[in-house]
Amino acid sequence: MWTDDQRAEPSAERPDGARRRATIHDVARLAGVSRQTVSRAVNDKGEIDPGTKERVLQAARLLDYRPSRFARGLVRKGAVTAGLVIPDLRNPFFPEVAAGVLEAAEQRGWQVVVWDSRIDQAREREALDVLSHQADAVVGYFKDPDDVLARHLGGVPLVLLERGPQQTRFAAVGIDAATGVERGMRHLFQAGHRRIGMLDGMHGPGPRRQAFLEQARRLGLSVDEHWVVVCPEHSVAGGEAGMERLLAQRPEVTAVLGFNDLIAIGAMRSARRRGRRVPDDLAVLGFDGLSLGELVEPALTTLHIDKRQLGRLAVEQVARLRAGEEPLRGADAWVTPELVVRDSA
Repeated sequence: MWTDDQRAEPSAERPDGARRRATIHDVARLAGVSRQTVSRAVNDKGEIDPGTKERVLQAARLLDYRPSRFARGLVRKGAVTAGLVIPDLRNPFFPEVAAGVLEAAEQRGWQVVVWDSRIDQAREREALDVLSHQADAVVGYFKDPDDVLARHLGGVPLVLLERGPQQTRFAAVGIDAATGVERGMRHLFQAGHRRIGMLDGMHGPGPRRQAFLEQARRLGLSVDEHWVVVCPEHSVAGGEAGMERLLAQRPEVTAVLGFNDLIAIGAMRSARRRGRRVPDDLAVLGFDGLSLGELVEPALTTLHIDKRQLGRLAVEQVARLRAGEEPLRGADAWVTPELVVRDSA
């Protein structure tokens, strides 16, 4: 039988009143048993009274308790399983990141479960719900803030991709957009461009847009938010649509920075349809460094990201967490884009 107090508090809380993920100690306290008894009940092991087992399982359901495979892996030998959440496997950027994760994991003898969230926040949360039961750690791209992610983790370690180490309390691997954009903008500036636009891929002030506007200010350009157009999607078609809008509202533009290479390639296609020659009438700069950029005409100048290194660093973060070490911070957790000059700018 449950007491009134047990019914009244079915979820664990932190001292500040915020919700937190329930632990095995919370379940033991609510069920009135030892931590070892909880472990035997939820793992269906050992001799345990059926009534006691049912009481423990009911407490676990009330608290939404999820046993952590990560915690068990610290004391049991066996293969480590990492969950990898990728937003769009159709975008050639993300398979390269995944390849870096898979290569580094294979070197350690780990298994990797890949989940395509399809740029859908609900699917991102579903991925965490599922992988918190199946994996020892999760690596991936997530849009939700830390507190939302924590509610879906179930105690499993998380490494966020493309979030700066100062932007989250979780372990992370980021892209140094500020340094990359500075290199790209200076290249355009030195080529004589003063009317530079941006085709963004994010609503709101993301790191690449912030870096673009900050660098424009430093270079003394009369460029502001009105020179930024948000593309409907991160694709060639999205870049074409964005470039049409930018040329309509800023026909004087002589150079453009694309949020990624696909958007930049779309910008070149749109410019050609408008009778603008690249790079003579419009210089185009990408961001990502896809191999596809070498195949288009003219070849795309881009800010190249070592995507496999991004994945390898994420695996290194997981290894550090499993060993009880502090995750990489600062420059060690950043991948810095390198300017690759080709024909488009």
